[in-house]
Amino acid sequence: MNILFSHPDFIVIDKPPGTTMHDPQEGVVHQAEMAFGLSDLHLVHRLDDGTSGCLILATNRAAAAHFELLFRTHQVQKYYLALSDKKPKKKQGTILGDMKNRRQGQHILLKSRHNPAITQFFSYGFDGAPRTFVVRPLSGKTHQIRVALKSLGSPILGDALYGGTHSDRLYLHAWCVAFQWYGESIAVFSCPQQGEAFINPVFSTWLNSQSDPALLAWPSAPGKPNA
Repeated sequence: MNILFSHPDFIVIDKPPGTTMHDPQEGVVHQAEMAFGLSDLHLVHRLDDGTSGCLILATNRAAAAHFELLFRTHQVQKYYLALSDKKPKKKQGTILGDMKNRRQGQHILLKSRHNPAITQFFSYGFDGAPRTFVVRPLSGKTHQIRVALKSLGSPILGDALYGGTHSDRLYLHAWCVAFQWYGESIAVFSCPQQGEAFINPVFSTWLNSQSDPALLAWPSAPGKPNA
């Protein structure tokens, strides 16, 4: 675990895969406080235990409350990297639909759109490496990206809950978070460091050639139509 960006009101850390969110002794807040000699850190969003990468922790209650506003009003842009060994039904686009908790912590995507999960993606195929997805979630539903990629026929590598091929980790990584903090533009990146497929030279060469994912030709954000 290390600090990617430090500000008086918050830090952005590089969360390791397998670190849980809420355990009082083993959770990411306690681990960060011990690792960096800090106290009173506040969790303002979450990543699944198996997901690595950019995680924001507020350093005071006022900052935590402001982040709550930013996330609730969708003013924090998040970009993820995901790998799959299955070819998707389409190479780019938007996945839109309500989500339902089915069983054993698993969620499913529905055709209805009352309060939909909205996930946009581009995918890239390589010889000698798993297919890479750059994903931008426009909502913050539990397991949203994992369910979206499963719906494409491309469950994430290592995602046993959603039918992904067994691997050494869940290949989902929070690559970038970007937002305005009282007029200051913040964009923080994390390159994945753990996992055989993430350190594959083919993937690493591709990632090193990429620019800001915000500059990709993302489609216009869809509305949330009634069903």
